[in-house]
Amino acid sequence: MENILIRISRKSFVRNVAIVASGTASAQVIMVVSSQFLTRIYGPEAFGMFGVYSSIIAIITPVAALTYPVAVVLPKSKETAMDLMRLSFYITLLVTMITAVFLMLFNDMVVSAFNLEEVASFLYCLPLVIFFTGCLQIIEQWLIRNDQFKITARATLGQTAIIQTGMVGAGLFNPLAAILILFTSMNQALRSFIMMVGAGYFKPVKVISFLTEINVQKMQKLAKRYYDFPVFRSPQLLLNGFSQGFPVLMLSSFFSPVAAGYYAIGRMALDMPTNLIGKAISDVLYPRISRGANNFEKITPILLKATAMMGGIGLLPFGLVILIGPWLFELVFGEGWSMAGEYAVWIAVWGWTRFLRAPSVSTLPVLSAQGFHLGFTICSLIVRISAMFAGYRIFGDDLTAVAWFCISGAFMNIRLVFITWKRTRRFDARQKEMV
Repeated sequence: MENILIRISRKSFVRNVAIVASGTASAQVIMVVSSQFLTRIYGPEAFGMFGVYSSIIAIITPVAALTYPVAVVLPKSKETAMDLMRLSFYITLLVTMITAVFLMLFNDMVVSAFNLEEVASFLYCLPLVIFFTGCLQIIEQWLIRNDQFKITARATLGQTAIIQTGMVGAGLFNPLAAILILFTSMNQALRSFIMMVGAGYFKPVKVISFLTEINVQKMQKLAKRYYDFPVFRSPQLLLNGFSQGFPVLMLSSFFSPVAAGYYAIGRMALDMPTNLIGKAISDVLYPRISRGANNFEKITPILLKATAMMGGIGLLPFGLVILIGPWLFELVFGEGWSMAGEYAVWIAVWGWTRFLRAPSVSTLPVLSAQGFHLGFTICSLIVRISAMFAGYRIFGDDLTAVAWFCISGAFMNIRLVFITWKRTRRFDARQKEMV
């Protein structure tokens, strides 16, 4: 048994997952501990407004650099990867400026259309959030490309410790939703700073030199070569972000900020296992599958093993919430949060399938299936939103609307896993013919 464990620990994939997961696990422990204080300091209404703002961030920030940073892992050449980083940075800068101009012109219109009066003044923070999110995506993908997972793990731990401590400390003096929102706005900037310092890249002269080495023709060629990322993956992430944030926005608009707060705390708790293991496996699996495809390896067995691993690991946390969610939430978060546990039961059903599909999502860019992923995301979004509206219109009940939304999302996630598996089998067959 000991020899088996030693052999497993020596495998680079398992070792890298363990490194990333260890940093994320420590961060999640901090979040669990801090949540004991946060839910007792801030009420459901404050969490509702915080959830609305976080939903807006979740919708727009994934496309800060039009997803070009994700392509940094793919090229064999280091120089090409660095040119992609430069391209990503200048696109981030452009998106930031466009967002700032848009908010200056249409902020009141956006606030009125989506009933965002409670967080209206904080929308002006979004350009900075977008800029630092783009920077974070660039440096994170570069570290993933170079297997520097220890730096990623340390940054996750450091950023979480600082932000959560700040939320608790400031809340003791003034427990307003504004405190949660301001610290959330600092998240990406702080994490990207820690990563750059940890990797030894935070040297102004070095950064300026890197960014000014511009070859416009190269950048144009790379923009065209990896066009499928902004054309297919960016809209897909935008729609996926919208589908994640839509329930909070709808609950706040049609029911109350309190209902949005219950959903927000349920999502926050259920995102912990996804952030702990799901992201760790995805970050390591993506370059592993990319290298395998470049070397004409079969990638179907890699996908199946990762999916089976995710399914098994996810059964414990998500299954526990499904069985005893209301009691568990009141025990962990304090009196008055049992309703959040009712929401969490359904979020857990959806969450387990989101956990399960993570390896499939990491595999699709390698299969050049981003067009398919965009189309599937559009269909999935229509199904989920329709289900939630149907639950709201027919029953007029917030919990029923959430349940319908989550069940339909779970069905679509499982369907994506099976479709991806079929596509990898066809990909392997084509690779075999080319050898």
